Amino acid sequence: MQYRRLGRTDLEVSLICLGSMTWGRQNTEAEGHAQMDLALDRGVNFIDTAEMYSVPVTAETYGRSEEIIGSWLAARGTRDRVIVASKAVGPGSRFGHIRDGRPRLNREHLTRAVEDSLRRLRTDRIDLYQLHWPERSVNSFGKLGYVHVEDEDAIPIAETLGVLGDLVRAGKIRHVGLSNETPWGMMSFARIADQAGLPRPVSVQNAYNLVNRSFEVGCAEVAIREDMGLLAYSPLAGGWLTGKYAGGARPAGARMTEFADYFRRYGGESGQAAIAAYVALAREHGLDPARMALAYVNARRFTTATIVGATTLEQLAANIDSVDLTLGDEVLQGIEAIQARWSNPCP
Repeated sequence: MQYRRLGRTDLEVSLICLGSMTWGRQNTEAEGHAQMDLALDRGVNFIDTAEMYSVPVTAETYGRSEEIIGSWLAARGTRDRVIVASKAVGPGSRFGHIRDGRPRLNREHLTRAVEDSLRRLRTDRIDLYQLHWPERSVNSFGKLGYVHVEDEDAIPIAETLGVLGDLVRAGKIRHVGLSNETPWGMMSFARIADQAGLPRPVSVQNAYNLVNRSFEVGCAEVAIREDMGLLAYSPLAGGWLTGKYAGGARPAGARMTEFADYFRRYGGESGQAAIAAYVALAREHGLDPARMALAYVNARRFTTATIVGATTLEQLAANIDSVDLTLGDEVLQGIEAIQARWSNPCP
């Protein structure tokens, strides 16, 4: 396993981070435990979760992924061997089951969110606590173009950081991270933190994969210059870049088989054409398409960790193996040619 420094902290996290959003929905508690056992044995010391998981989100499965991690930590006694990251939801009409149904990134909600996550995780601290998405309206989750909302009632960044600072001083969280953020947001959080002596974000968790390289446009420079490395989620584009859905195939239990409506961003004509081209490129060079896609993300200078999710141990082992693959010049040239033809078709 390879390890990289988390921002400007003293933490070294594994290049592969184990994602947990299927646990409690597509995976049972026992299967989640088995995945964590395998990952830890293979050198993975970084686990990512969120208060809203598992996905797709329902009131019945809210917090279940954290509970599964908590029962594993308690059963295995592994708390000091892993770095645990979780996230607090921002505003959204889909989350009537979370707190009062109108979650915000203010003192009341963040304090309660942290306390609830600590209880579910059965731990006294969260190593990396992330804001799942901004309080303000931004162009994320399938949007490339920014549309400004005038007079938006958003909690100020300084207020949110002030609450997180108190939680750091209380020892409940160690470090702060962002998610689904923009270059403006990343720089604003860093600037305000530096000016006010508040916790500086050490990472940003955004989508990044071969069919969505929009992070490179503005966020990549901030990530490198401000030591706010990318925790890349959806590196396999919801499983599409594995090639398992080629030709209309829908394997039993797979995400697109079970929850196709939840991941529509990959279904467009341009996206499907690009995905087919990447799968063909991998096979042309004798590579597994999934390993090629992950190896590309792993090798980016701005990447701190690549978050992989799996529903089987075989999938997880193969994903972890991607750290051993270095892509050759011909493969990289082929990737750039496809990107030039179909640029970011699945944001």
